[in-house]
Order: sequence, then C-alpha cells, then structure tokens
Amino acid sequence: MKSALSIAGSDPTGGAGMQADLQTFALHGVRGAGIVSALTIQDSVRVHSVLPVFPSVVLDQIRTLLADATPDVIKIGMLATDDVARNVVLGLQSVRGKVPIVIDPVLEASDGTPLLERRAWPALHELIRGCHLVTPNLNEAERLSDIDCSRKKDCEKAADFFIHELGAGAVLLKGGHRSGSPDDLLALGGGSETRFIWLEGERIESGSVHGTGCALASSVAAGLAQGRPMEDAVQRARTFVREGISTSAQFGQGARFLGFPGDVS
Repeated sequence: MKSALSIAGSDPTGGAGMQADLQTFALHGVRGAGIVSALTIQDSVRVHSVLPVFPSVVLDQIRTLLADATPDVIKIGMLATDDVARNVVLGLQSVRGKVPIVIDPVLEASDGTPLLERRAWPALHELIRGCHLVTPNLNEAERLSDIDCSRKKDCEKAADFFIHELGAGAVLLKGGHRSGSPDDLLALGGGSETRFIWLEGERIESGSVHGTGCALASSVAAGLAQGRPMEDAVQRARTFVREGISTSAQFGQGARFLGFPGDVS
C-alpha cells in the first residue's frame, strides 16, 4: 500500500485539515500518516481560535517519522506560524527532491480568520521551491504573487510567478471563488515556458461547503503517491471533490460538509 504524510492543522469537525486529509487518503486506498501543526477550536460556523503546536515538537516528529519510513507523498496544509513553518522546512530537508510534495497554501479560513501569519510567507516560499504542486485559490494566488487574478490571462501570470519565481513544479489555481464559470488553471513547468491547461468547471449551487481545498489537494497527493501523472491526478481529484460537493450535507448550523462514497448520509 502507498502512503501519504499530511502536515496540517487539526479540525475537530472533521471537515477540513488533518482529519479531512486522512479521510481522503483512505478513500483513495492510500495509507495516511499525520503531523499536526496547530490545534483549532472551530465549528461549522467559524474558527474561534488557533493554537500552534510547539515548533520543536513538529520538527522532532517529522525527523523521527522520516528516519523510520519515507512516505510516497507529502501534503502540507495550514502551518499557522513562522516558527512552525520554518521547522517544517528544516524537517523536510532530507526528502526534498526525493518525495513529491503538494502544498495547499492556507492563508485564512473561509470566515476570514488568519491561519498563517504574514511573517511566515518567506518560509512558505521556501517550501514551495521544488514542490511538485501548489494549489492556491484565487485570493491566495493574488496575495502571494501580488497579481490581480480577475482575468484569465492574469491568472496565467500568477501561476507563472509560482513556477518561475517561487520554483514550484506545477500550479493548480482554483477558480471556485471566481464570479461566473469556476474554471481551474493547471500550469505545468519543467521547461523554458509554462504550459497552461484550463479545466472547465461547473457551478454547483449547494451553498458554502467546508474543506473542499483540503480534499482537492490531498486527493491529488494520493494520486501522485500511486504514480499517476499530474494531469490525471488533478482531473481525478476534481471529479472526487465535485461529487463530494454535489452530495454535501448539513452537519451543524454553518457550512455544509462534503459527502463521499462510504459516508452514512
């Protein structure tokens, strides 16, 4: 069985973060391992507070785990603070360039609660350098690249920034927050010119759904762990999340939660 390591925050609702990553890995037939970067107090309505884990504990966990067994892919989500992010950089030094890394650059929650402090951006940039894939939404792409992504050609400029300026191997720029058709942009590096592939999206009127970004990135990571080509892994992940949104259900008093095969609903 292939394995995937998630480094992410803990979401007690199970709808996002570490819990969503591990559920997604399992549904893809991939064994999941996890290192928690931060604890959150949250419900289906909002994030009430974020409590980062001791950075040295994160570092020791990564080094101890990787010394014993190397996963087939590593997925990085919320990192919370600069200290935690820098210790993740240190912990992954031994596997950089050897293990595919997928980064979901989580900057804030849907309710606007910050999930990565601004001074941690240089450490995030360091993690992006050499990663296989980074999966920003429109807001994250705009903030990290300082490029307005209201037009598709500007989205391509932002994706190219992630590849040629920050050093990512590929970018999946998610268009769910775009007015109109929620098309995604897959940008593939590896040459002098970036290859852009626009992936047609379908707007599903289901209201706010929790954890779609986590599920998408961890689904792609599972595909890469299984040896799937990037385009195939991305397409399968988009289908997986689209089906999850179309079968989403109310869990509490706030956002809906993804519904997946095997769920009791």
